[in-house]
Amino acid sequence: MALSKRQRAKAFRGAQYALLVVIAVVLALVADWREIQRSFFNLDIAAEMFPNVITVALKNTLVYTALGFGFGLVLGLVLALMKLSPVAPYRWIATIYIEFFRGVPALLVFIALSFGVPLAFGLQFDIYSTVMLALGIVGAAYMAETIRAGIQAVPKGQIEAARSLGMSQGRTMVTVVIPQAFRIILPPLTNELILLTKDSSLIYIIGLARDQYELTKFGRETLSRSPSLTPILVVGLCYLLITLPLGYLSRYLERRTGGKKISTPESTGLGVSS
Repeated sequence: MALSKRQRAKAFRGAQYALLVVIAVVLALVADWREIQRSFFNLDIAAEMFPNVITVALKNTLVYTALGFGFGLVLGLVLALMKLSPVAPYRWIATIYIEFFRGVPALLVFIALSFGVPLAFGLQFDIYSTVMLALGIVGAAYMAETIRAGIQAVPKGQIEAARSLGMSQGRTMVTVVIPQAFRIILPPLTNELILLTKDSSLIYIIGLARDQYELTKFGRETLSRSPSLTPILVVGLCYLLITLPLGYLSRYLERRTGGKKISTPESTGLGVSS
């Protein structure tokens, strides 16, 4: 008797599950678990990384990300307002900035601030200023587009109502439009924070003192002294301690805002280039 479409789909899914179980069993039987444990889950090497991986590396990663995000958010807001300005030169400057820094790798910005600017202008930034500027400059290009989209997503009736009450254009923007726009763009801004957290690893190109190591640099240094990939696994888990809660927060905020979608660099498949 011929199977119905639903029955065929169910049988196909069952065959896929069975195949996955067979593959898992075969891998479990042929795998050298002792070698896997030594190469990836060496508890002695992992224990040596604590507590510095938390008290130094993870802490510095959080500090660097917060500095870059804070600077990028302020600069991104300014750029978004410039791009929405009726003054054409402001729009041109904002557009050129956004397109340029969305198009170049963040690594080049780190190199420019660490080596190019000191050579060209004699300006020497400390480690915190370098990270804040590099992450902020690149992040601002993406956050500007997100903020611009959020501002344009605010119903025009809100603006008209505020202007009818005698509010100036500037006061309307500050007290009515921007607060509502930020409520809309909180989920994509959280995603941008996740990207900046990972991009903070680019600081490895700068000479760092041991108390300035972030997670990736700390993992690389530990890996160079150990015949195991355990340091990379530990560092990856530390990144997940940051990014997973932020991911859940982004989805929660999206549900709270009614799942309203806006056009952002992330939604079009573009991310912060590394």
